Amino acid sequence: MSRLQEGDAAPDFSLMDQSGHAVSLADLAGQRTLVYFYPQDDTPGCTAQACGFNDELAALNAMRVRVVGISPDSSESHTAFREKYHLGFTLLSDPERVVMEAYGAYGEKMMYGKRVTGVIRSTFLISPTGIVEKAFYNVRATGHVARIMKELAD
Repeated sequence: MSRLQEGDAAPDFSLMDQSGHAVSLADLAGQRTLVYFYPQDDTPGCTAQACGFNDELAALNAMRVRVVGISPDSSESHTAFREKYHLGFTLLSDPERVVMEAYGAYGEKMMYGKRVTGVIRSTFLISPTGIVEKAFYNVRATGHVARIMKELAD
């Protein structure tokens, strides 16, 4: 598994959003985008992370940063997750984990002391021209949004 570095071109993608519409990296061009990968809708850690981003959404938007979450869940699952927690940002479905693999956000990881294969909780700040400005791997579900906000403020 190859990890992205600052300055790399963000891998292109086209995935379905919560409404069943295709969204590509090219559609996101022109504005900084925070893309985060998470394992599963409506689980405790993923919910805390999504709600953390949602709580800071107005501040992120004021900084002209859009938020996009990506998981293997279906569009239908994303719709229910967004509605349940009133999430105001786009969720994309990557059921084959192709985009996750391209970003280095899927592979071998340690979980409860065991080596497993799965989604590696990761976040990328992508420039308006599609360049990786920041890459964060193996992030914690809680506290990570505060770290991102601090990085953006600097």
